[in-house]
Amino acid sequence: MRTQANTTGRPWAIPVAAMVVVATASLLAGPGFGLLPFFTAGPALAAARGTSRTVLGVGAFSAALCLISSVADDHLGNTRTLVALGGIIFVTAAACYVSRVRRQAERDLVDVREVAEAVQDVLVPPLPAQVGPLKLADSYLSATKSARVGGDLSQAVPCEDGVRVMIADVQGKGIEALRTAALVLHTFRDVARGPLGLCEIAARIEEVLATRTDGDRFVTGIIAEARNDGSVDLLNYGHAAPLIRRADGRLELARPAEHALPLGLSGLATPHAPGPAATRVLLAPEERILFYTDGLSEARDDRGEFYPLQDRAGGPLSHSGPDRALRELRADVDHHTGGASDDDSVLLLLQFERVS
Repeated sequence: MRTQANTTGRPWAIPVAAMVVVATASLLAGPGFGLLPFFTAGPALAAARGTSRTVLGVGAFSAALCLISSVADDHLGNTRTLVALGGIIFVTAAACYVSRVRRQAERDLVDVREVAEAVQDVLVPPLPAQVGPLKLADSYLSATKSARVGGDLSQAVPCEDGVRVMIADVQGKGIEALRTAALVLHTFRDVARGPLGLCEIAARIEEVLATRTDGDRFVTGIIAEARNDGSVDLLNYGHAAPLIRRADGRLELARPAEHALPLGLSGLATPHAPGPAATRVLLAPEERILFYTDGLSEARDDRGEFYPLQDRAGGPLSHSGPDRALRELRADVDHHTGGASDDDSVLLLLQFERVS
């Protein structure tokens, strides 16, 4: 890391080193090889990371080395030398322009990222680290490295006897998916603090999806309520089953008692059919439940094999502290995929602490 930082602070280092190599090769090869045009590479390389001043300095250095090589080869003043110097001047001027355009694009990108971070903070404010005996941690990873917002979402809202949690994956990509995610999050935060039950919260979200979107959007998700006694009620709407890590290290999936359609597709259900029943799980002290989107469970390696969640997540989830456990899990997924990710993913880990 220290070496990388030093290289970043010296944008002239690589171009200067390249010019020294060219000059050395020219002297060793002799006058018959005609390496003088290669000195134009110096200012071109400097434009990749340096300022216009850096480009001009490297251009002057390249021209000086070109003249020294010409003197050594006894070519000073001939056409080859003049063409090489003209090429250096032209490339230096062009590289200065490229450097200025690049730096303006970098400043614009910084502004865009700051706006995206502000949007992220508004849409998904930080989770409470602890609510009573319940510890929480989350992790968001975008498939687009320069983005921090997308269609995967999670949220936790303290309630009277614990915390209510939602994790969801909005169908589709782009701005419309982001808009739908914002509506779902706002609705959940607005009603989850009140007296409504989990099914009623889901009904409110269904209503918003039906009235404030184009009607073609659906959301797979889980709405849960974790209480201070360690009990967790889960409503699963077509989402991946949460993973429970027991105190003895065993992993088990909290499969729904019955399957329900994703939110936004209730119109396809049988008329007057009752809503889904909640699945209840009990957590002992120090036990954890992991909520996640399919960006985790469907992460593939170079052979197309999915990440084996139940086989490999036990080690990372055994680390102390929910935040560290999620970092270790991310690292293990990166090891499985080779660092490639083609989908957003959200992780939310809830741990039940021992009540003193």
